[in-house]
Amino acid sequence: MTSLDDLPLRANLRGQIPYGAPQLHVPVALNVNENTHPIPPAVAADIAQALAAAILTVNRYPDREFTQLRDDLAGYLGHGLTRDNIWAANGSNEVLQQVLQAFGGPGRSLLGFAPTYSMYSILASGTDTRWIAGGRDADYELSPETAARWVRETSPDIVFLCSPNNPTGTPLSLATIEAVYDATDGIVVVDEAYAEFAPAGTESALSLLPGRERLLVSRTMSKAFAFAGVRLGYLAADPAVTDALRLVRLPYHLSALTQAAAVAALAHTGEMLAMVDDIRVQRDRLVAELSALGFNPLRSGSNFVLFGGVTDPHATFEALLAEGILIRDVGIPGHLRVSAGTEAETSAFLAAIARLRPAAE
Repeated sequence: MTSLDDLPLRANLRGQIPYGAPQLHVPVALNVNENTHPIPPAVAADIAQALAAAILTVNRYPDREFTQLRDDLAGYLGHGLTRDNIWAANGSNEVLQQVLQAFGGPGRSLLGFAPTYSMYSILASGTDTRWIAGGRDADYELSPETAARWVRETSPDIVFLCSPNNPTGTPLSLATIEAVYDATDGIVVVDEAYAEFAPAGTESALSLLPGRERLLVSRTMSKAFAFAGVRLGYLAADPAVTDALRLVRLPYHLSALTQAAAVAALAHTGEMLAMVDDIRVQRDRLVAELSALGFNPLRSGSNFVLFGGVTDPHATFEALLAEGILIRDVGIPGHLRVSAGTEAETSAFLAAIARLRPAAE
Protein backbone atom coordinates (compact mmCIF):
# COMPACT_ATOMS: atom_id res chain seq x y z
CA MET A 1 0.00 0.00 0.00
CA THR A 2 1.30 3.44 -0.93
CA SER A 3 2.20 5.73 1.97
CA LEU A 4 3.00 9.43 2.15
CA ASP A 5 6.68 8.52 2.15
CA ASP A 6 6.23 7.05 -1.35
CA LEU A 7 4.83 10.28 -2.77
CA PRO A 8 6.82 13.32 -3.98
CA LEU A 9 5.48 15.43 -1.13
CA ARG A 10 6.98 18.86 -0.54
CA ALA A 11 9.84 18.62 1.94
CA ASN A 12 8.32 21.09 4.42
CA LEU A 13 5.13 18.98 4.64
CA ARG A 14 6.88 15.73 5.52
CA GLY A 15 6.21 14.69 9.09
CA GLN A 16 3.41 17.21 9.51
CA ILE A 17 0.18 16.22 11.28
CA PRO A 18 -3.15 17.47 9.88
CA TYR A 19 -5.36 19.62 12.08
CA GLY A 20 -8.12 17.82 13.90
CA ALA A 21 -9.95 17.50 17.17
CA PRO A 22 -11.69 14.28 18.25
CA GLN A 23 -15.06 13.91 16.51
CA LEU A 24 -17.02 11.74 18.91
CA HIS A 25 -20.76 11.47 19.43
CA VAL A 26 -21.29 12.23 23.11
CA PRO A 27 -24.13 13.83 25.10
CA VAL A 28 -22.01 16.86 26.08
CA ALA A 29 -19.47 18.07 23.48
CA LEU A 30 -17.47 21.05 24.77
CA ASN A 31 -14.19 20.56 22.94
CA VAL A 32 -14.08 22.75 19.83
CA ASN A 33 -15.45 26.10 21.06
CA GLU A 34 -18.68 25.82 19.14
CA ASN A 35 -21.74 27.80 20.11
CA THR A 36 -23.82 24.93 21.49
CA HIS A 37 -27.01 27.03 21.60
CA PRO A 38 -29.36 26.22 18.70
CA ILE A 39 -30.39 28.93 16.25
CA PRO A 40 -33.82 30.36 17.27
CA PRO A 41 -36.59 28.61 15.29
CA ALA A 42 -37.97 31.81 13.75
CA VAL A 43 -34.50 32.78 12.53
CA ALA A 44 -33.88 29.27 11.21
CA ALA A 45 -37.14 29.49 9.26
CA ASP A 46 -36.05 32.74 7.58
CA ILE A 47 -32.64 31.26 6.73
CA ALA A 48 -34.35 28.19 5.26
CA GLN A 49 -36.56 30.44 3.15
CA ALA A 50 -33.50 32.30 1.86
CA LEU A 51 -31.82 29.01 0.99
CA ALA A 52 -34.94 27.80 -0.81
CA ALA A 53 -34.85 30.93 -3.00
CA ALA A 54 -31.09 30.60 -3.60
CA ILE A 55 -31.34 26.97 -4.66
CA LEU A 56 -33.38 28.08 -7.68
CA THR A 57 -30.35 30.04 -8.92
CA VAL A 58 -27.58 27.48 -8.52
CA ASN A 59 -27.54 26.64 -12.22
CA ARG A 60 -25.63 29.93 -12.47
CA TYR A 61 -22.42 30.94 -10.74
CA PRO A 62 -22.89 33.02 -7.57
CA ASP A 63 -22.04 36.69 -7.21
CA ARG A 64 -18.26 36.54 -7.42
CA GLU A 65 -17.96 39.73 -5.38
CA PHE A 66 -20.61 38.69 -2.77
CA THR A 67 -21.73 42.31 -2.80
CA GLN A 68 -24.78 42.07 -0.56
CA LEU A 69 -22.87 40.05 2.01
CA ARG A 70 -20.02 42.56 2.09
CA ASP A 71 -22.50 45.40 2.56
CA ASP A 72 -24.19 43.58 5.44
CA LEU A 73 -20.93 42.59 7.12
CA ALA A 74 -19.72 46.20 6.92
CA GLY A 75 -22.99 47.34 8.49
CA TYR A 76 -22.64 44.79 11.27
CA LEU A 77 -19.05 45.81 12.09
CA GLY A 78 -19.69 49.56 11.96
CA HIS A 79 -16.60 51.75 12.52
CA GLY A 80 -17.33 53.56 9.25
CA LEU A 81 -16.47 50.47 7.17
CA THR A 82 -17.87 49.90 3.69
CA ARG A 83 -17.98 46.92 1.37
CA ASP A 84 -14.58 47.95 -0.01
CA ASN A 85 -13.05 47.16 3.40
CA ILE A 86 -14.58 43.68 3.65
CA TRP A 87 -13.43 40.28 2.45
CA ALA A 88 -15.01 36.88 3.16
CA ALA A 89 -14.27 33.21 2.53
CA ASN A 90 -15.19 29.71 3.67
CA GLY A 91 -14.33 30.14 7.34
CA SER A 92 -11.70 32.42 8.81
CA ASN A 93 -9.13 29.69 8.16
CA GLU A 94 -9.54 30.25 4.41
CA VAL A 95 -9.32 34.00 4.94
CA LEU A 96 -6.01 33.55 6.79
CA GLN A 97 -4.76 31.11 4.16
CA GLN A 98 -5.45 33.67 1.45
CA VAL A 99 -3.55 36.28 3.47
CA LEU A 100 -0.54 33.96 3.56
CA GLN A 101 -0.90 33.19 -0.15
CA ALA A 102 -0.82 36.89 -0.92
CA PHE A 103 1.79 38.11 1.55
CA GLY A 104 3.71 34.99 2.65
CA GLY A 105 5.31 32.16 0.73
CA PRO A 106 8.88 30.95 0.11
CA GLY A 107 11.47 33.19 1.69
CA ARG A 108 8.90 34.91 3.93
CA SER A 109 7.99 34.35 7.56
CA LEU A 110 5.02 34.40 9.90
CA LEU A 111 5.32 35.24 13.61
CA GLY A 112 2.77 34.01 16.14
CA PHE A 113 2.91 33.81 19.92
CA ALA A 114 2.77 30.27 21.28
CA PRO A 115 0.75 28.63 22.56
CA THR A 116 -1.79 29.89 20.04
CA TYR A 117 -4.21 28.58 17.44
CA SER A 118 -2.57 25.48 15.97
CA MET A 119 -3.83 26.21 12.46
CA TYR A 120 -1.46 29.15 12.14
CA SER A 121 1.61 26.95 11.80
CA ILE A 122 -0.28 24.51 9.58
CA LEU A 123 -1.34 27.31 7.25
CA ALA A 124 2.26 28.50 7.22
CA SER A 125 3.45 25.05 6.12
CA GLY A 126 0.77 24.81 3.47
CA THR A 127 1.88 28.11 1.92
CA ASP A 128 5.61 27.42 2.39
CA THR A 129 5.89 30.32 4.82
CA ARG A 130 8.42 29.97 7.64
CA TRP A 131 6.70 29.76 11.04
CA ILE A 132 8.23 31.59 14.00
CA ALA A 133 6.86 30.75 17.45
CA GLY A 134 7.32 33.74 19.73
CA GLY A 135 7.00 33.53 23.50
CA ARG A 136 4.45 34.94 25.93
CA ASP A 137 4.55 36.43 29.40
CA ALA A 138 3.38 34.77 32.62
CA ASP A 139 -0.13 33.24 32.49
CA TYR A 140 0.08 33.37 28.68
CA GLU A 141 -0.45 37.14 28.58
CA LEU A 142 1.25 39.22 25.87
CA SER A 143 2.52 42.68 26.78
CA PRO A 144 3.39 45.39 24.25
CA GLU A 145 7.05 45.15 25.25
CA THR A 146 7.29 41.38 24.79
CA ALA A 147 5.41 41.39 21.48
CA ALA A 148 7.41 44.27 20.00
CA ARG A 149 10.70 42.70 21.11
CA TRP A 150 9.87 39.48 19.24
CA VAL A 151 9.01 41.48 16.13
CA ARG A 152 12.25 43.45 16.25
CA GLU A 153 14.35 40.33 16.85
CA THR A 154 12.77 38.15 14.14
CA SER A 155 11.74 40.70 11.44
CA PRO A 156 8.72 38.71 10.24
CA ASP A 157 6.84 39.51 7.05
CA ILE A 158 3.50 38.75 8.73
CA VAL A 159 2.37 38.72 12.37
CA PHE A 160 -0.71 36.88 13.60
CA LEU A 161 -2.20 38.12 16.88
CA CYS A 162 -5.03 36.02 18.32
CA SER A 163 -7.38 38.26 20.33
CA PRO A 164 -8.51 36.74 22.62
CA ASN A 165 -5.98 33.99 22.28
CA ASN A 166 -6.90 30.40 21.49
CA PRO A 167 -6.34 28.05 23.37
CA THR A 168 -5.63 30.18 26.44
CA GLY A 169 -8.56 32.63 26.22
CA THR A 170 -6.35 35.51 27.34
CA PRO A 171 -7.39 38.94 25.99
CA LEU A 172 -5.04 41.16 24.00
CA SER A 173 -4.73 44.89 24.59
CA LEU A 174 -4.96 47.48 21.84
CA ALA A 175 -1.61 48.77 23.10
CA THR A 176 0.01 45.43 22.21
CA ILE A 177 -1.49 45.55 18.71
CA GLU A 178 -0.23 49.11 18.22
CA ALA A 179 3.24 48.16 19.47
CA VAL A 180 3.46 45.27 17.01
CA TYR A 181 2.24 47.40 14.11
CA ASP A 182 4.74 50.14 14.88
CA ALA A 183 7.60 47.62 15.10
CA THR A 184 7.16 46.11 11.63
CA ASP A 185 6.75 47.08 8.00
CA GLY A 186 4.89 43.84 7.37
CA ILE A 187 1.29 42.68 7.55
CA VAL A 188 -0.35 42.47 10.99
CA VAL A 189 -3.45 40.27 11.34
CA VAL A 190 -5.59 40.42 14.47
CA ASP A 191 -7.71 37.28 14.66
CA GLU A 192 -10.88 38.27 16.54
CA ALA A 193 -12.77 35.00 16.12
CA TYR A 194 -14.12 35.30 19.68
CA ALA A 195 -14.50 39.08 19.84
CA GLU A 196 -18.23 39.05 20.58
CA PHE A 197 -17.64 37.20 23.86
CA ALA A 198 -15.41 39.91 25.32
CA PRO A 199 -16.77 41.88 28.28
CA ALA A 200 -19.20 44.64 27.33
CA GLY A 201 -17.39 47.82 26.35
CA THR A 202 -14.21 46.08 25.17
CA GLU A 203 -12.71 47.97 22.24
CA SER A 204 -12.11 45.98 19.04
CA ALA A 205 -8.99 46.21 16.90
CA LEU A 206 -11.36 47.56 14.25
CA SER A 207 -10.94 50.93 15.98
CA LEU A 208 -7.25 50.88 14.98
CA LEU A 209 -7.83 50.43 11.23
CA PRO A 210 -7.88 54.10 10.11
CA GLY A 211 -4.45 55.11 8.87
CA ARG A 212 -3.03 51.58 9.21
CA GLU A 213 -3.10 50.04 5.74
CA ARG A 214 -1.15 46.95 6.84
CA LEU A 215 -3.54 46.05 9.67
CA LEU A 216 -6.15 43.33 9.04
CA VAL A 217 -8.88 42.27 11.49
CA SER A 218 -10.27 38.77 10.96
CA ARG A 219 -13.69 37.63 12.24
CA THR A 220 -15.99 34.62 11.88
CA MET A 221 -19.68 33.78 12.03
CA SER A 222 -18.86 30.33 13.44
CA LYS A 223 -18.88 31.27 17.11
CA ALA A 224 -21.21 34.07 18.23
CA PHE A 225 -23.58 33.48 15.31
CA ALA A 226 -23.71 29.70 15.85
CA PHE A 227 -22.78 29.23 12.19
CA ALA A 228 -19.86 26.80 12.49
CA GLY A 229 -21.40 24.42 9.95
CA VAL A 230 -21.95 27.16 7.37
CA ARG A 231 -18.25 28.14 7.14
CA LEU A 232 -18.20 31.91 6.79
CA GLY A 233 -15.21 33.95 7.89
CA TYR A 234 -14.33 37.50 6.95
CA LEU A 235 -11.91 40.35 7.53
CA ALA A 236 -11.84 44.11 7.52
CA ALA A 237 -8.88 45.99 6.09
CA ASP A 238 -7.77 48.72 3.73
CA PRO A 239 -9.33 48.28 0.25
CA ALA A 240 -5.87 47.60 -1.18
CA VAL A 241 -5.73 44.44 0.96
CA THR A 242 -9.00 43.11 -0.41
CA ASP A 243 -7.66 43.77 -3.90
CA ALA A 244 -4.59 41.70 -3.04
CA LEU A 245 -6.74 38.81 -1.84
CA ARG A 246 -8.63 38.79 -5.15
CA LEU A 247 -5.33 37.74 -6.76
CA VAL A 248 -5.28 34.44 -4.86
CA ARG A 249 -8.93 33.51 -4.29
CA LEU A 250 -10.47 30.73 -6.33
CA PRO A 251 -13.20 31.70 -8.80
CA TYR A 252 -16.64 32.01 -7.21
CA HIS A 253 -15.26 30.75 -3.92
CA LEU A 254 -18.36 31.60 -1.85
CA SER A 255 -21.36 29.52 -2.92
CA ALA A 256 -24.79 31.04 -3.47
CA LEU A 257 -26.08 29.01 -0.53
CA THR A 258 -23.37 30.26 1.83
CA GLN A 259 -24.03 33.85 0.82
CA ALA A 260 -27.80 33.48 1.22
CA ALA A 261 -27.51 31.86 4.66
CA ALA A 262 -25.09 34.49 5.94
CA VAL A 263 -27.14 37.44 4.65
CA ALA A 264 -30.28 35.99 6.24
CA ALA A 265 -28.51 35.47 9.57
CA LEU A 266 -27.13 39.01 9.59
CA ALA A 267 -30.67 40.30 9.16
CA HIS A 268 -31.37 38.76 12.58
CA THR A 269 -28.22 39.94 14.34
CA GLY A 270 -30.08 40.82 17.55
CA GLU A 271 -31.65 37.38 17.94
CA MET A 272 -28.47 35.58 16.90
CA LEU A 273 -26.34 37.46 19.42
CA ALA A 274 -28.84 37.22 22.28
CA MET A 275 -27.31 33.87 23.21
CA VAL A 276 -23.89 35.51 23.67
CA ASP A 277 -24.91 36.96 27.02
CA ASP A 278 -25.82 33.51 28.32
CA ILE A 279 -22.54 32.07 27.06
CA ARG A 280 -20.64 34.81 28.92
CA VAL A 281 -22.54 33.87 32.09
CA GLN A 282 -21.60 30.21 31.67
CA ARG A 283 -17.95 31.11 30.95
CA ASP A 284 -17.72 33.23 34.09
CA ARG A 285 -19.42 30.45 36.01
CA LEU A 286 -16.76 28.02 34.78
CA VAL A 287 -14.00 30.33 36.00
CA ALA A 288 -15.62 30.79 39.42
CA GLU A 289 -16.53 27.16 40.06
CA LEU A 290 -13.27 25.71 38.72
CA SER A 291 -11.43 28.10 41.04
CA ALA A 292 -13.57 26.92 43.96
CA LEU A 293 -12.62 23.34 43.12
CA GLY A 294 -8.93 24.22 43.39
CA PHE A 295 -8.10 24.49 39.69
CA ASN A 296 -6.36 27.50 38.16
CA PRO A 297 -8.49 28.91 35.33
CA LEU A 298 -6.97 31.67 33.24
CA ARG A 299 -8.87 34.88 32.65
CA SER A 300 -10.89 34.50 29.47
CA GLY A 301 -12.43 36.88 26.98
CA SER A 302 -13.70 34.03 24.81
CA ASN A 303 -16.35 31.30 24.99
CA PHE A 304 -13.98 28.80 26.61
CA VAL A 305 -11.76 28.45 29.65
CA LEU A 306 -8.26 26.99 29.94
CA PHE A 307 -7.66 25.73 33.45
CA GLY A 308 -4.50 24.51 35.12
CA GLY A 309 -3.86 22.43 38.21
CA VAL A 310 -4.62 19.14 36.46
CA THR A 311 -2.03 16.55 37.47
CA ASP A 312 -2.82 14.15 34.63
CA PRO A 313 -4.73 15.91 31.82
CA HIS A 314 -5.04 12.80 29.67
CA ALA A 315 -6.47 10.68 32.48
CA THR A 316 -8.93 13.44 33.40
CA PHE A 317 -9.92 13.83 29.76
CA GLU A 318 -10.58 10.10 29.48
CA ALA A 319 -12.51 9.99 32.76
CA LEU A 320 -14.78 12.80 31.58
CA LEU A 321 -15.22 11.10 28.23
CA ALA A 322 -16.32 7.94 30.01
CA GLU A 323 -19.16 10.04 31.47
CA GLY A 324 -20.15 11.32 28.04
CA ILE A 325 -18.42 14.71 28.36
CA LEU A 326 -15.89 15.72 25.71
CA ILE A 327 -13.49 18.60 26.41
CA ARG A 328 -10.04 19.35 24.93
CA ASP A 329 -6.53 18.32 25.87
CA VAL A 330 -4.57 20.99 24.00
CA GLY A 331 -1.17 19.62 24.96
CA ILE A 332 -0.28 22.26 27.54
CA PRO A 333 1.14 20.42 30.58
CA GLY A 334 -1.20 20.45 33.56
CA HIS A 335 -4.06 22.10 31.65
CA LEU A 336 -7.33 21.28 29.93
CA ARG A 337 -9.73 23.47 27.95
CA VAL A 338 -13.53 23.47 28.12
CA SER A 339 -16.04 25.42 26.05
CA ALA A 340 -18.88 27.26 27.74
CA GLY A 341 -22.05 25.44 26.73
CA THR A 342 -25.66 25.79 27.67
CA GLU A 343 -26.49 25.95 31.37
CA ALA A 344 -27.29 22.23 31.37
CA GLU A 345 -24.09 21.28 29.54
CA THR A 346 -21.96 23.47 31.79
CA SER A 347 -23.63 21.98 34.87
CA ALA A 348 -22.96 18.44 33.63
CA PHE A 349 -19.27 19.23 33.15
CA LEU A 350 -18.86 20.95 36.51
CA ALA A 351 -20.59 18.11 38.36
CA ALA A 352 -18.37 15.54 36.66
CA ILE A 353 -15.10 17.43 37.24
CA ALA A 354 -16.07 17.90 40.89
CA ARG A 355 -16.51 14.14 41.25
CA LEU A 356 -13.15 13.58 39.57
CA ARG A 357 -11.29 16.28 41.50
CA PRO A 358 -9.65 13.90 44.02
CA ALA A 359 -8.18 11.95 41.10
CA ALA A 360 -7.00 15.15 39.42
CA GLU A 361 -5.17 16.50 42.46
